[in-house]
This record gives sequence, structure tokens and C-alpha cells, in this order.
Amino acid sequence: MLEAYLDWQRTNLVNICAGLSGEQLAARALPPSSLSLLGLVRHMAKVERIWFRQRAGREDVAALHGGAGQPADFREVDGALAEAELASLLQEWHRSRLAVASLALTDSFDVDGEVWSLRMVYLHMIGEYGRHNGHADLLREQIDGVTGR
Repeated sequence: MLEAYLDWQRTNLVNICAGLSGEQLAARALPPSSLSLLGLVRHMAKVERIWFRQRAGREDVAALHGGAGQPADFREVDGALAEAELASLLQEWHRSRLAVASLALTDSFDVDGEVWSLRMVYLHMIGEYGRHNGHADLLREQIDGVTGR
């Protein structure tokens, strides 16, 4: 159930972005915010990699968009790269699933001295997508008035 609900949240983000141009996806909210739909796509690809592949799956893979605690995912958006960024997010979903496929929800790992289970990672990511999908809804409405995707 956790994976299915996370997949639903994942798909919501892509649905909110559907039908927009790269320029629209890269459009920022209101100054001084650097928030954009494309920034959210980049951010979620980054956190998918961090939580599922690097932390839970213990894969030795390079960080995306500056890694944990770095805001490059929001600051360095380029509408011309929107299609590639969306493809990267979908690829991270696939690789995230593979990274934890052999793990039990009770398997645990250390994050800065705190023990996390795979179950907690799923809950964290559901919350992360839920929060950012709310931001995405508002951004989409600001761009073209579309709501409820």
C-alpha cells in the first residue's frame, strides 16, 4: 500500500505538469521565490535518489542537482531541458524501485546518527510529494488557471 500511494503521489506531480511548455514549467512563482514546476521536478528526482538509492539502497551514485541541502534543483532551471528533466524523474522512480526491491519495510539504515526504516522512507516521501504537489497545484493555476489535475 505504501508503494502504491507513493506512486499515486508521484503521478500527480507529472499530471500537474502535463501540457505545459518548457518555458511555462520553468516560470517562477513570485520574487524572491525560486519555486517553479520544473524546480519541483528536479527536486523530487534529487530526493528520490537520496532517500531510495543512496540511503536505503546504499548505492554509490553521484548526487543530483547539488545533493542534500543544496538548492541547485530550484535555482538552475532551464525550460529548454524540461523534457529531459521529466525523463530523469521517471528514470529515478524506476531506479528507486529497483534499489529497494529486495529490502523489507523493516530494514533500517543510519542517517546522521538517526535510524530510519524503509517504511519511514516511504512515509517521508509520500509527505514530501504531498507538500510539493500542493505547491505545484498553485503554480499551475497561476500559469494557466488549470486546477484539479
